[in-house]
This record gives sequence, structure tokens and C-alpha cells, in this order.
Amino acid sequence: MSDVRPIELKRIDNKEKANDFINNSVKEIQKEVGNQKVLLALSGGVDSLVCAALLSKAIGKNLVCVHVNHGLLRLNESNLVIKAFKEKIGANLIYVDASDRFLDKLSGVSEPETKRKIIGKEFIEVFAEEARKLDDIKFLGQGTIYPDILESKGIKAHHNVGGLPDDLKFKLIEPIKFLYKDEVRQIGLALDLPKEMVFRQPFPGPGLGVRCVGAITRERLEIVRLTDAILREEFLNYKLNEKFWQYFTVVPDYKSVGVKDGKRTEEYFVVIRAINSVDATIATCPEIPYDILTKIRDRMLKEVEGINRVLVDISPKPPATIEWE
Repeated sequence: MSDVRPIELKRIDNKEKANDFINNSVKEIQKEVGNQKVLLALSGGVDSLVCAALLSKAIGKNLVCVHVNHGLLRLNESNLVIKAFKEKIGANLIYVDASDRFLDKLSGVSEPETKRKIIGKEFIEVFAEEARKLDDIKFLGQGTIYPDILESKGIKAHHNVGGLPDDLKFKLIEPIKFLYKDEVRQIGLALDLPKEMVFRQPFPGPGLGVRCVGAITRERLEIVRLTDAILREEFLNYKLNEKFWQYFTVVPDYKSVGVKDGKRTEEYFVVIRAINSVDATIATCPEIPYDILTKIRDRMLKEVEGINRVLVDISPKPPATIEWE
């Protein structure tokens, strides 16, 4: 199948068009899959959740999902994903904690594309190991969306664009591969997924691995995880979550000079990034009220060990990208 978005696919910008897409997709999936089983990697992001809900609507219990915790997720992320999935979708779910395995493989690796490839390769290997334990799986479902395809052409690698080992002869199903992020959300709403799931922030496949800039260490990974949790909590408290499309923290592998308890320190700094976008191809950086910024700053510096500065990234896309790596 061509990777060019079909001309006849109308822009999905309302519930009626979303329902038409769902009905057509369900028929196509049922026609292709029949009574066979589909295996899907569930990250917990909106793309994989909508893909899972669409497949579940079409084939019910013949959908089997695998959620791999690669140790690069946000605070309590796996627990939230599992809870939401079981309550709202209810297909078969397999949970795998491979945190140590991933972090060991990434130790000392700083080059961004190498990190992405290691994460992608290891993810595929873990997923393949689980797939080999299952019988009668004929199809592989993926939550690939159109920006993934576009950005994978010479810009950066995506964990869900690639293939499994040759011994796993699955046929690929990507029911939302020609949709932009805003269209995926329209589909999610039409599938009656709760708004808090549909409008969850986009989260990269490599997770916090691309926000722990440089060689990943458990120390900096924990700093990213804790500062990200503080940022999300305060954005929710002040309803900024309704005004920004995506917001997160980044911790580069670089220390700056500071002072604590009258003594010189060399500690990491945290960068806050908050952007607005429709389809991830263009992003702007609206202003964060300064009084809220100072509260976030104070909490991070007080509650998180190992940092002495908080910065704000206001670079639009283009020329910057949304993520730092």
C-alpha cells in the first residue's frame, strides 16, 4: 500500500465524518481479518489506544494487546495505562516489565538516533518474545499515524515504523495510518473513549529517552520523571492543560554552577517545553503566566534533588522540533 494519504479521504473534523471512518474501517478490518487474531503493541498514548478501540470494535476478543514498560515512561504511567485500558476497552492485555533490560542496553549511549534505534530494536525483540508465546496470531496491528510516516522519511526513526523478525509472519494492519493527530482524537471521541484519554498529551515512542538528552542515566531519568509530574500537576491545577497541546520537561547531560547552603554546586538544569499544535507538523509556544512559572520553578528546585536551574524553551516548530532529540 502507498504511503501517500488517499485523495478521497476527507478531512475528519466532526463526529459525522468520524463515524463514517469508523464504520468503513470496521468493515475493512472484519473483511481482512475474519475470525483471526490481531496482536497490538499498546503504549498507552492516544494513537495506540484509539487503534486498540477501533480494532476491538471490529474483532472483539480476537484482539491481543501487549504493554511493554521500557523504563522510560512517565510517573505511574503503566498503572494508568493498564487501568484505563481494562475499564474502557477490555480486550486481552499482556504486561511486560522490561525496564532494566532497556536501561542496560542504553547505558553510555548519547547519539540521538542510536538511542532511538536501540529502543526500537529492543522493543521489537521484547514484543517478539511475547508474540512467540502466543498461538494462532495472524495479524499485527500498529497505531502508526500519518506524521510518523512523513517524519520517518529522512528525519528521525519511529519505533512503530519497522518490522518484526522474519520468523514472525504477521500481516500488518494500520487502521489510522493516514490520519493526523487531531483526526485521531475525533475518532477517539466518536468511539466513546473518555476525554481524559483522548486528549492525553502526545508521548513519543522512545518515551523519556528523548527527553533525557545525551547518555541516559537513572539519575537524570528520575529528574525528568519527577519534574514532568510537577509540571503536569500544576498545569492541571491552573487549567493550562486545556490551553496547551503538549508540555513536558527535558534534562540535558550538562551541569551548571549553582549555590546551595552557601556552597558551590554543579548540578543539572531542567528545561520546560510547552507548545500548541494541531497535527504536530507546526508548533507554537504560547506564553505561560509568570506567576505560575515561578510556582513550578520553586517546586522543582525544592522537591527534586540534583538540579539548580529551571529554563523555558520558547522555540517554535519549525525551525525547532517538538522534542529535543
